[in-house]
Amino acid sequence: MTSTQKYSFDQLPAGGRVVSERLKSVRSVSLGLWIGAGSRYERQAESGISHFIEHLLFKGSRRFGATEIAQIFDAFGGEVNAATAREYTVVHARFLDRHLQEAFDVIADMVLNPAFADIDSERQVVVEEIAMYEDSPSELIADYLTQAIFGKHPLGKSVLGTAAIIGSVTPDQIGEYHRAHYRLPNLVIAAAGNVEQERLVQMARTNLSGGNGSPPLAAALRPPEAPAGVAQASFYVKDTQQYHVCFGGPGLSRHSPKRFALSILDTVLGSTASSRLFQEVREKRGLAYSVYSYATNFSDTGLVGVYFGCRADSVAEVMSIVAGQLRSLAETSLGKEELGRAKENAKGRLVLGLETTHSRMTRLGKLTVTGSEILDIDEIIERIDAVTAAEVMELAADYYRPESLTAVAIGPEAEVFEKALAPMGGRRELTLMAG
Repeated sequence: MTSTQKYSFDQLPAGGRVVSERLKSVRSVSLGLWIGAGSRYERQAESGISHFIEHLLFKGSRRFGATEIAQIFDAFGGEVNAATAREYTVVHARFLDRHLQEAFDVIADMVLNPAFADIDSERQVVVEEIAMYEDSPSELIADYLTQAIFGKHPLGKSVLGTAAIIGSVTPDQIGEYHRAHYRLPNLVIAAAGNVEQERLVQMARTNLSGGNGSPPLAAALRPPEAPAGVAQASFYVKDTQQYHVCFGGPGLSRHSPKRFALSILDTVLGSTASSRLFQEVREKRGLAYSVYSYATNFSDTGLVGVYFGCRADSVAEVMSIVAGQLRSLAETSLGKEELGRAKENAKGRLVLGLETTHSRMTRLGKLTVTGSEILDIDEIIERIDAVTAAEVMELAADYYRPESLTAVAIGPEAEVFEKALAPMGGRRELTLMAG
């Protein structure tokens, strides 16, 4: 299995970065402007402002109105969208290669020169998005776990923010945040498709500005403190049909050499249909519709987690099964067949995930804006192949010991969750939270 990704990289005089991969066999281009601004860089009083600004970028810019932006990309037969995460914001588009110049002009103006029009009406849209999210406990529970693990550290905040803060943030605050963060040293221009790096660099020089200097956010990173020795447990009372349970702890940063072994561990534990949790909880016993594990990497830390949702009479049994599987991974070496299957899955997902210009652009942009190493695909495959069963078992012992994991749940009765915690072991004091 082989699939290289050859890319070009340039540093602009004013500090921005341009990274691209040319694919001569396609007629399209995926373009993204990545900004090193996300929820971990926000002060508490402006929680959610990165995401709010992402919305406002589509309300018009100095040269293009909101309707005009939509019409331009519709006329391309293309698409334009955006996303906000904890460590970055991105505005991205996909279109035919002949529209590159116009698409770049529009996106650059949206990002650097937003009109910040219709703030109050878009404020209501974001508040509605928050309300929709809060009505989805299977999604909300992951934020609760992140908050429980990282506490008052900025990584613990929701990307969406709160309705109260979004409802009160002022135009001056919005403008100040944009001026501080949306500067050229903090921008990455990424593209993949039928695009030439030299042309992309020239467009960046012509269309982008924002001052010299180092990216202003690098020094702002404050690593989370080590978690307290006693595992935490939190319960959010909500009138739901299922109990939504999530537990986990700190994980690996995106720079850790152990991240390849962690991806194998996650594959074995619960991220595939043949994984231990899916097979034991859903396929063999039918106790839950949704059960999975996940691992998230940040610049200086990470997070590992397990989620399941089930009815009250199954919570304790599912918890016992999950705890047993976690202990098994930490105490018993993986068999050759299971390890090999997990490696092939990881390699297959990697290669198949890079079959579109958008996915290739996203990989280059995300890694560059977060200061991460861009490895050749073949090198990643070699590192996956090099993972040993002993490394997987060591990671399970270090990061997935049930008695050390933080647990959170959403459901009608706290007693159901509290009784189900026993198989996890350790000492936990249950805290009732406002749902």
